Amino acid sequence: MELDGPQLDGRELDGMELDGPAAPPLINGELAFDEPWQGRIFSIAQALSAQGCYEWDEFRDYLIRDIRTWEDNADGLNTTYAYYDRFLAALTALLSAKGLCRAGELGARSVALANRPHGHDH
Repeated sequence: MELDGPQLDGRELDGMELDGPAAPPLINGELAFDEPWQGRIFSIAQALSAQGCYEWDEFRDYLIRDIRTWEDNADGLNTTYAYYDRFLAALTALLSAKGLCRAGELGARSVALANRPHGHDH
């Protein structure tokens, strides 16, 4: 699945730095998503930044910190690294820190959506 809208230009998307540990998965220089929710969460993060809810670099710092925390604890985890899981965790933490959404609300909503019957991915 590809993101509709802004296209990757080098390693930036509309001026949003994508290099280093926070770089998303790419295929042939374009953003790569395995599931519809991944493209949606990426677009939501972009839109919130564009609307002035936070600076993209601030989100990027949260993402890098979350990735490093996961890497530091990976030996004790029974999961494989999944970029968009880290992306979502970083966005959730930032929105909570900014007081834009309480972490408990996001978690409860995520569980409710995950428990919906197959075929309801939106």
